[in-house]
Amino acid sequence: MTHVLSAVAWPYANGPRHIGHVAGFGVPSDVFSRYMRMAGHDVLMVSGTDEHGTPILVAADSEGVSARELADKNNAIIVNDLVDLGLSYDLFTRTTTGNHYQVVQELFTTVHRNGYLVEQTAQAAISPSTGRTLPDRYIEGTCPICGYADARGDQCDNCGNQLDPTDLINPRSKINGETPAFVETQHFFLDLPALAEALTDYLKGRESSGTWRPNVIKFSLNLIEDLKPRAMTRDIDWGIPVPIDGWREQPTKRLYVWFDAVIGYLSASIEWARRLGEPDRWREWWNDPEALSYYFMGKDNIVFHAQIWPAELIAYNGEGARGGEPGEFGRLNLPTEVVSSEFMTMESKQFSTSRGHVILVGDFLARYQPDALRYFICAAGPETSDADFTWADFVQRTNSELVAGWGNLVNRTATMIAKSFGEVPPAGDLEEIDEAVLAAVRAGFDTVGDLIGRHRQRAAVAEAMRVVGEVNKYLTATEPYKMKGDDERERLGTVLHIAAQCVLDCNTLLSPFLPHSSTKVWQAFGGEGDFQPMPSTDYVEDLEPELGAGLFTYPIITGDYSATPTWASRPVTVGAKVDKPSPIFTKLDPSVVDEERARLAAS
Repeated sequence: MTHVLSAVAWPYANGPRHIGHVAGFGVPSDVFSRYMRMAGHDVLMVSGTDEHGTPILVAADSEGVSARELADKNNAIIVNDLVDLGLSYDLFTRTTTGNHYQVVQELFTTVHRNGYLVEQTAQAAISPSTGRTLPDRYIEGTCPICGYADARGDQCDNCGNQLDPTDLINPRSKINGETPAFVETQHFFLDLPALAEALTDYLKGRESSGTWRPNVIKFSLNLIEDLKPRAMTRDIDWGIPVPIDGWREQPTKRLYVWFDAVIGYLSASIEWARRLGEPDRWREWWNDPEALSYYFMGKDNIVFHAQIWPAELIAYNGEGARGGEPGEFGRLNLPTEVVSSEFMTMESKQFSTSRGHVILVGDFLARYQPDALRYFICAAGPETSDADFTWADFVQRTNSELVAGWGNLVNRTATMIAKSFGEVPPAGDLEEIDEAVLAAVRAGFDTVGDLIGRHRQRAAVAEAMRVVGEVNKYLTATEPYKMKGDDERERLGTVLHIAAQCVLDCNTLLSPFLPHSSTKVWQAFGGEGDFQPMPSTDYVEDLEPELGAGLFTYPIITGDYSATPTWASRPVTVGAKVDKPSPIFTKLDPSVVDEERARLAAS
């Protein structure tokens, strides 16, 4: 058993999330976490809503509410959506908790004490019409490196280079189009050049492991070439106070949202342990050098997880050029792997909430089964290249693969058993064809498991469905539906026993991808309770409401996953009652395509 940290990108709370978001951080992390639990590892899956920064203020202003009120509303929506999707968090929390504030300030204080946070004068962008600081991402202009016309003030999405707003040619505010004014201001900068050697050694070591996706490690190493200090404080009144004398008293100086957001993986782990009543339990995932950690996100967040977060950890550990000592949390582990997905588009266009070209997770799940969305993301999502969600493809995959492939195998097997025996029959003597299909299915535990463990989920779900196809071929070849006579009854029982065994093994193979339907399949063959444990929403009190943003009671996602099934074949129970089943998956009418396209156009 290995301790495995599944660190899932924190969805930003300026609005509900769309299906492109969960294709990057949500479903891939849950499939991996469920599989690793089944394989016997001790998994801690953590995340929460990211609730600081100017975009929250901008969205709050547009709705006429406070930043805290907006964050409360969207946190509740996001929690509900992720539970409905079946994401098995041990803890999904918030960045506005007192616990998070304490953990972030401890890291900042130690990094400062170790000499890696330095005061510098910087140029801050100000909105001439409001006097409010504009965040880097809310300034656009032409990239001075590649000429891309819509580069942001923090990085260019076209060439991937980091930028400052003052680097942009013809900068403009993304909010109202006005030209920002630049004024001098004091900030704390993370001294990345002093961390460059240690950061390079870390990334080179990860490259030599051969486990990172090539695009991720290449991009991360390229970032090292032009490292410069990066501001970790902002002129803003919504965020975590700067824990340095002379700064903490300033109401308009706060920590940069990306400094605090990545620390959320640690603070959520600590909050989880505290709520468990074992306040040091988190150390098993963070201080043990044998523990593994996997960070899941979309590619736009690579820089923060492969550069900024490792740099913060190196600085906290005192392992940069200036030396130093770890703080009260001890030496913290750096990421084992940054698992970054590419972008998902919809109907060949980028998702855009402001332009209405979007389908929110909650709206999707109100109309379609959660496992249908999970299956599409796993089978056709943006794993290593950009992918396009189309309604035609969604309907086709649901109907031809889930309904006609896997669902049909489950239903016809259960129907034949219910009709002929009413329970799982015993097996007689096995023939070569029986042994062959059993071996083919059991081999799937090695092949599918290996692929999930290496974050190749598209190939993994394809392999699982190939195994399903082998069982369908077995039924076609043996033709149990033609065995009518008494002299064929023993053989009929054997074939249906083998089919039931294969269906339940295929259900185990597919359960990390399709946890909701796995319980339906399990119960169709006489199983009781849930096959895959599911997450739930709990309402908890803030551990230190006086230290955070004033939270008192808030929703978290958690769950008891101790009953997770093992990643192995289990003998089917002879005599288990089998009734005529209901369809596992809902077949979609082709009219769905035109209806959804019309809905999209109308929005």
